[in-house]
Amino acid sequence: MLDLQFIRDNIDIVRAALKNKRREVDLDRVLALADERKTASAAVAEINRKRNEVQKTRDAEAGKRLKDELKAAEETYQTLEKELVALLIKIPNIPSADTPVGPDETGNKVVRSWGEARQFSFAPKAHWDIGKDLGVINTEKAAEVSGARFAYLLGDLVLLQQALIQFVFGILTSRDALAGIIKEAKLDVSDKPFVPVSIPLMMRSQVMNRMARLDPIDERYYFEKDDMVLVGSAEHTLGPLHMDETIPEARLPLRYVAVSPAFRREAGTYGKDTKGILRQHQFDKIEMESFSKPEDGFSEQEFFVAIQEHIMRALKIPYQVVLICTGDMGFPDQRQFDIEAWMPGQQAYRETHTADYVGGFQARRLNTKVKRADGTTEPVHMNDATAAAIGRTLIAIIENYQQADGTIAVPEVLQKFVGKKVIGKVE
Repeated sequence: MLDLQFIRDNIDIVRAALKNKRREVDLDRVLALADERKTASAAVAEINRKRNEVQKTRDAEAGKRLKDELKAAEETYQTLEKELVALLIKIPNIPSADTPVGPDETGNKVVRSWGEARQFSFAPKAHWDIGKDLGVINTEKAAEVSGARFAYLLGDLVLLQQALIQFVFGILTSRDALAGIIKEAKLDVSDKPFVPVSIPLMMRSQVMNRMARLDPIDERYYFEKDDMVLVGSAEHTLGPLHMDETIPEARLPLRYVAVSPAFRREAGTYGKDTKGILRQHQFDKIEMESFSKPEDGFSEQEFFVAIQEHIMRALKIPYQVVLICTGDMGFPDQRQFDIEAWMPGQQAYRETHTADYVGGFQARRLNTKVKRADGTTEPVHMNDATAAAIGRTLIAIIENYQQADGTIAVPEVLQKFVGKKVIGKVE
């Protein structure tokens, strides 16, 4: 949520953000409500002052009259407050100055790329054909059991999945590994390791709303009877980990990593990416989350992207880094980068990572603050990013490491975790 004074002082910037993020909010009504709420608050304070004076005189009749006036004034204030907050939470975060303005993904900008596409001596296959031939991906039986966009992973592919998790966690929990990434990327950030977290997979809808991730509700699995939502990413319950807390600045940054299932309805994607495991209702993902001082927020995002790139380079998968435009970025995002891996079986780059810098937007809604050395407080700045979308990273490995005999070579950095160099057919 944006600070009300910021909106008042930067009304043109906020209007532009609404337009470029394709949102509609009556800002004139917002400012009018803010003024009315201020007047109502002053009225409540004045009535309370009068009540304190009347209590000294023991005038029962005047006391009753002021009590009734106070009730009416408080009801007026609450009505204004409710309408104002309902509008404020619909205003998106302000895109960073370097975010491209564009209507949709066509406005995204490739900022750099790494690696050369492998040249095959045979026609490379898509992962769904390779997985089916080896018996390591079964979407047909999953469709019978659970419906479309679910999958069984079997055999050595599951070992590869677990290897990827171990490899990534080994990097994120190692100060030495992180220091090496920082040095390579020439960043000025802390090398403080990430704390592993096992997260709740369900959360109250009001808390997800405070995270600014509830909308669109059609994308969520919502259980109305319990007023609970399944997480669409570990970020959804990592972000509120310090909800309604004030953190001393000496403790920042606080960094967390979690691997968890993620659940998404994939509403509006009927007929899109129906083959294989690229777009699933349930998938596993390793997610990074951090809380930092405001002045460190941008560099923290650069660090997260550097980690993502380090992982992709270690796996030797060609990729490109994309700066996401206003019309394609998330509602709470101030700046968003995606990493897209080259998928030779599809002859296309496909998204495998996202890095979202949200500034103080979520923290203001979550009431998560930093306490400065001088005693003042302000919202912390938050970052979340994919360390590895497991299914999509497996796709990138399958397609880039496929061999002429139909088997899959295991990336060198994962071989010690898998215990073999080649993934063959499930017998």
